[in-house]
Amino acid sequence: MMGGYFRKMAGTTQSPPRVSLAEMLWSWLGAFVGIGAVAYLNYGPLETTTLVLLIGSFGASAVLIYGAIKSPLAQPRNLLGGHIISALIGVTAFKLLVPHLWLAAALAVATSIAVMHATRTLHPPGGATALIAVMGGKNIHELGYWYVLMPVGAGALILLMVALLVNNLATKRQYPEFWW
Repeated sequence: MMGGYFRKMAGTTQSPPRVSLAEMLWSWLGAFVGIGAVAYLNYGPLETTTLVLLIGSFGASAVLIYGAIKSPLAQPRNLLGGHIISALIGVTAFKLLVPHLWLAAALAVATSIAVMHATRTLHPPGGATALIAVMGGKNIHELGYWYVLMPVGAGALILLMVALLVNNLATKRQYPEFWW
């Protein structure tokens, strides 16, 4: 009985093949322009305000929407829906459980996963977006539900616009695979 359990951990397929140099360069360019645009706004025009536009989960989104563009997890529905749903859940968990941050963190991430599954918007960086709402510190907490719109919604939209522009410049790349 235990042997079967541990055999599952051996894996069942081979590692995927290496991508071409061109694919690597397009992925690099998309990530550079996308994160660069969000970071420029964050550290430029927004620097003297209490607003935030750049959050850690956008780095993981960049991997998907510029580096794994055919993945169902990288499509616009998943990018936007996953982040926005997770932000709402994360802020709510923080507000309800603020004295018990360990519980708020666990509830935010677990609930985000379940709701993203239920809404067909699974986007792994959404789990980090929910967690950031709980552990993000004073600037994030003071935003309250505005966190959903800025940085989450606005930042994800900027990343998506760059993904649409850059991913379709190459003749062998097409993004998105689907919208809804």
